[in-house]
Amino acid sequence: MNIELENHKLEKRLCREVGRAIVDYNMIEEGDRVMVCLSGGKDSYGMLDILQKLQARAPIDFELIVVNLDQKQPGFPADILPAYLTKLGVKFHIENQDTYSIVKRVIPEGKTMCSLCSRLRRGILYRVASELGATKIALGHHRDDILQTLMLNMFFGAKLKGMPPKLVSDDGQHVVIRPMAYVPETDLIRWAELRQFPIIPCTLCGSQENLQRKQVGLMLKDWEKRFPGRVENMFTALQNIVPSHLMDRSLFPFETIRATGEASEDGDKAFDDEPLPQASRPALAQRVAPEGNATAPAMVVPIAVAH
Repeated sequence: MNIELENHKLEKRLCREVGRAIVDYNMIEEGDRVMVCLSGGKDSYGMLDILQKLQARAPIDFELIVVNLDQKQPGFPADILPAYLTKLGVKFHIENQDTYSIVKRVIPEGKTMCSLCSRLRRGILYRVASELGATKIALGHHRDDILQTLMLNMFFGAKLKGMPPKLVSDDGQHVVIRPMAYVPETDLIRWAELRQFPIIPCTLCGSQENLQRKQVGLMLKDWEKRFPGRVENMFTALQNIVPSHLMDRSLFPFETIRATGEASEDGDKAFDDEPLPQASRPALAQRVAPEGNATAPAMVVPIAVAH
């Protein structure tokens, strides 16, 4: 196996998938100041790395400014990120806030800390984004994170809800984007090893082995191992919603349905015993963002395919 060739293919794939997500959801536009949230984990390192590569090739101008929230966790190596970012030559800001003490004081020992920690981080990052004049806030969630969130919300929240690739904050002041929405975690693991990012583990919740998210993640990995392609099909399903075949009355007017005496294109397919064959990912990609689409942003060709 040609290792150099495989690494080259991995880089191209990462750039292509991140670029495709940016284009599909119009994540980055001319003149944007993108606040890249860097935690010190493989995912956010990978996001920054790929965004820098795309920034250099894009036919539009946008700025990156990296923000790290130092939560004052015991033993946190505060020198690593500043040194790394200075070497990269990228603009950055380190925000010092002792959320660690708050979480440890409020959450009983043995209970999941992620919910409160996440809310505290979100509020701080929104404030920092306003202070820095950021027009977009980029988070490092990948495809597997999105699927795990979908399953968690189904199992424990009784909602069919995932992580959107782009959203507006509740106060309407910020746009949050997830440029790695199409990227599988396995590619990010390989990329982190190849690039030798200085990974900083989370000592607050990273050691909580019984987190439901970890359990769901293991379940998805087991499914993919036993049934290759299942995880990809699940992710593709998030982009192929049929409200008339679910049960949310706010999305589809079930109460108005009446027999019309006319043939329906797919109205009775809900009775099928066997599911329809899944569309392949390339076919979906072609349908969503066809080559030469004149309505797509100017970033399509250079970001998605250039190398």
